[in-house]
Amino acid sequence: MPFMKNGQRNYSAELEWEKDNKPTRVKERSKRNAARALMMEEGRAYKGDGRDVDHKKPLSKGGGNGRGNLRVVAASKNRSVKRKQDGSLR
Repeated sequence: MPFMKNGQRNYSAELEWEKDNKPTRVKERSKRNAARALMMEEGRAYKGDGRDVDHKKPLSKGGGNGRGNLRVVAASKNRSVKRKQDGSLR
């Protein structure tokens, strides 16, 4: 975890980070939810199917919610993306 030192969590640093980044995270979450709704509308994803809607170019890297940037993949594949120590995509 980025806010750990010597096995101890730094709760104040985590809270500060959360306050600074919440508006961005809320916007990105609403975009992800809209993408899921679009795929469900098309019949490519279903509730509880164990699959994720993946953005080929991530939202964090400037990708959008256009149909050409979306695909449905297994949750295990989508969540196994390598990340940097701070949690961002490589």
